[in-house]
This record gives sequence, structure tokens and C-alpha cells, in this order.
Amino acid sequence: MAVWPPLTAAGSKMVVVVCAMVLTLAILIFHSDEFKLIQSSNFTYQLRNNGFGDSHGFQSPPKIAFLFLTRKKLPLDFLWANFFKNGDQAKFSIYIHSKPGFVYDKSTTRSSFFYDRQLNNSIQVLWGDSSMIEAERLLFGAALDDPANQRFVILSDSCIPLHNFNHTYNYLMSSTKSFVDSFLNVDEGRYNPKMLPVISQEKWRKGSQWITLVRKHAEIVVNDAIIFPLFKKHCERWPPSEDATGRKKPEKYHPNCIPDEHYVQTLLSIRGLENELERRTLTYSMWNSSIPKVDKRSWHPVTFHYPDATPLRIKEIKEINHIDYESEHRTEWCRVNSKYTSCYLFARKFTPGAGLRILKNDLSENLVDGKHG
Repeated sequence: MAVWPPLTAAGSKMVVVVCAMVLTLAILIFHSDEFKLIQSSNFTYQLRNNGFGDSHGFQSPPKIAFLFLTRKKLPLDFLWANFFKNGDQAKFSIYIHSKPGFVYDKSTTRSSFFYDRQLNNSIQVLWGDSSMIEAERLLFGAALDDPANQRFVILSDSCIPLHNFNHTYNYLMSSTKSFVDSFLNVDEGRYNPKMLPVISQEKWRKGSQWITLVRKHAEIVVNDAIIFPLFKKHCERWPPSEDATGRKKPEKYHPNCIPDEHYVQTLLSIRGLENELERRTLTYSMWNSSIPKVDKRSWHPVTFHYPDATPLRIKEIKEINHIDYESEHRTEWCRVNSKYTSCYLFARKFTPGAGLRILKNDLSENLVDGKHG
């Protein structure tokens, strides 16, 4: 049996110092939210179907995943069908989050492009609730199963494409950045201090939920196990929902957070990835600035009906080349890899009537230009 020589006074002090350092490190590792946050960013998304976390090595062309958030049906399926039929089917995929149990087949959609494209694990979604971002995460997760999907576009059931497929594909694939509308928001009282210390107010961001992500950022959203639970717990809707009798539930006041306008923006801000973003959305919305913010009508963009969807109006939207951000006193001139370009590829909110007018005009222009068919 080995006998160790007695420690000198200096040696004893050194042992104490080392033990203290090890204990401090252990405490930091097991209790620091920041360490967990950094650690979680090193995870890679494990594809459920084939087990490969590597996004390279696929043989097909890189694809755009079109991710639709719908209530039930896709009212503008006829317009999107015209968009997809003029594209290369090897360059896109379609995923739909709809009401649980709702199936896209010939009885529910006019286009075979959408047959069986619904998620089988969809959830019930409430506006202004964390279920909205949970549905987005489910869409990203499903699309990440295909290694060829390299761009991920979130769209609503009232969105329209503004350009043809080839223009849209080239626009997105020529950029190495995600398109995430993201800006400082300190005046609306949506930030909840209970999110500290993980989410500080200086990292809090606001923006449109209609985002386009590169694969790396989609993986970060799906793998996030730190920020999403905090949003689910502390980022809630106000006013509260009504009970079965129509009366508002007696809940304590909290900030009106609207999670889908903050989650991805804040997550990427915390991860220090804002330099990898074009900080703007690719989806145009028209807001009525004359309506006071306390009026519920100001919570949603203006709806385009048949009379509003004139060729001139659509042309004006397509030619917008900059966005003003009043809270940051900046103007975002739209670029793709340093090349100035128009800002928008999509627009909302359009009714089926407006969609029919746009389709009629598109078909007419194609026939005149000899491009139809």
C-alpha cells in the first residue's frame, strides 16, 4: 500500500485553491443558463427518417421548403398551383400545418401539389399564443428531414407569390443569409422581466413572423430547448381568452407579448447571429397607420379584395426597394449579397377574389408575351 508524503503548508494551500476552482467550475456548468445556451447551440439536428445530421451529400438540387400555416384549407391553392407548375419540381417541397386531423386531398384542395402535404403531428393554434411558434417549429422540423431543403419559407394561408418560381428560387439561393425582420422594440411593453437572466431586454427583438431561414438557422430553431420554454411560460397573449360563457377569464395582467413576432428574432439575437441576417421580411403587408394601436383592427394588416388587386397595385408592391424602421431610425435598402434589389417575393393578406384577379392578369400577360404553357 502506497504511503503519500505529508503536504507542506504551501502544498495544502495549493490543494485548497484547486478544489475551490473545480467546485466553482462545477457550479457554473450545472447552474449557468448561459452555459446551457452555448452548449445547446452545438447540437446538430438529427434527421428523424435517415439519421444523418449532415445537410450535405444530397444528390438533388438544393430545394426551397414552402411552409404554410393554415387554419384548414388553403384558399389560394389555385394561385400557388400556377406558381409551382411553372417551376422545377426537383427544386421545391411543400409542408402544411393545418387543423389537427385535416387532410389535403382532392376533396379539400384543387391542386395535387398539396395532396398529403399536411403534418400528421399538427396542433391547435391560437392567435397571439405560443402555439403559433410551436407550429412553426413543427414545420421546420418536418422540412429538415429532407437534406436537400436549404431554404425554409414561412407563409400564411392568405399569402400570394409576387414573382414566378425561377425568380423566387434564384433570389433565395443567391443569398447566404436568412431573411428575418428584426428590430429593437422598447416602447410597447411586451418584454417580460421574468425572462431574465437568459433573455435580457437589450437582446429582445420584434419583427414579422413571415421569415425565410437558411438551414443552419432552421436547425437552431428546432433544437432550441432554452428560449422556447421561456416564451411559452412568460410570453403570453393579452387580453386573456374568453371562457365558455363568453366572459373574459379573470387573469392577472401581463404584457401583450405576441410570441410569433418576437421568438425567432430574439433567439437569433441571443445567439449572436444578426450579422448572418438580412433584417427584413420577404412578405409584404399593408398596415393602416391611421387606426389607433388600442383598436384591435390595428393588430392585423389590411386585406386585399378583388378591387384592390389591380395590376398597378401589384406592380407598386413588387417595385418597393427599401423599408423604414422608425424605432431604430434606419432605412433598410433591400439587397441580396450586396446587390440592391426589390424587397418582396410574397404579399398578404389576399382574398380568393383578389387571387383570381391576379391569376387572370398573370395568364393574360404570359399569353401576350408568348410565355404561357
